[in-house]
Amino acid sequence: MKKKIAKFSVLPVLGASIFFYSFSTKKALEAEERLAAEFSTANEVLDFTVPEAPQFDIFEPTDRYYPELGKSYLAFKEALGFKESGGDYKIINEFGYMGKYQFGKGTLRLIGIRDVNLFLERPDLQEAAFYANASRNKWILRRDIARFQDKVINGIKITESGILAAAHLAGPGNVKKYLRSWGANGFNDGFGTSIKYYIKRFAGYDTSFVVPDRKAKAKIKTPSAV
Repeated sequence: MKKKIAKFSVLPVLGASIFFYSFSTKKALEAEERLAAEFSTANEVLDFTVPEAPQFDIFEPTDRYYPELGKSYLAFKEALGFKESGGDYKIINEFGYMGKYQFGKGTLRLIGIRDVNLFLERPDLQEAAFYANASRNKWILRRDIARFQDKVINGIKITESGILAAAHLAGPGNVKKYLRSWGANGFNDGFGTSIKYYIKRFAGYDTSFVVPDRKAKAKIKTPSAV
């Protein structure tokens, strides 16, 4: 008998719980509906203006962009050195051309350099070699520079810096042939790079810093003995 009383005494409690839960749920739903009606945006015109994000120009660096050097001689030689080797003083290509400006042994001998190992180890010697070679080429091509500067050959305006760059690529003799044939006699190096391309690629730099010198030699300062 006690067991039955215990069994059925749970029912009132359970019923009360169900009633309370239903009542609470109903109240919660009513409150939610009231808030939804209060803050409803139905029948309202919504017009929001979101400010556009600021736009910036994208800077895409190229091997022709020298914001601090402009079109100076320094910019000229750095652009040429980057094109030749990526600016690597120690590189030797598959044809045996060496250093930042890709000199051959024959050209180095012409400007007084015979120790190629020293040449590869000394960036200052390579810079001196570049100037000496440009100086020598400018003397050899001085008349052609005066004659053809600002002329147009194969659609390309001729400039002194373009001529000197082409002479670095192909030698002054081949540049003479190209200019004096008005572009009929071309030249391509082992990689297919042409005189025409270098004349265009390196046009417009100020190379007045280079003094023409038929006997130009690469000279560097040797530290004095202590």
